[in-house]
Amino acid sequence: MKKQPKAALKFAVCIRNEGYLASLEMHKIYRVLQDRDAMQDGDIRVIDESGEDYLYPADWFVYVELPAKVEQSLLRAA
Repeated sequence: MKKQPKAALKFAVCIRNEGYLASLEMHKIYRVLQDRDAMQDGDIRVIDESGEDYLYPADWFVYVELPAKVEQSLLRAA
């Protein structure tokens, strides 16, 4: 299996979740999947509480840089 380049592994914190209380938890770190089309439309693709990836407004999230050990731990938990 081919590893994703480090740049592809991004994380963001949810800062807004109106109407999606079951799908998004406030202040939780979510894994972001690259989706250029979504970005052009002002959206972000994240793996939400269902375990699936969905599009949400990008301004509902803030990208965060995490230490390598934290990233590895989050990816193993997924």
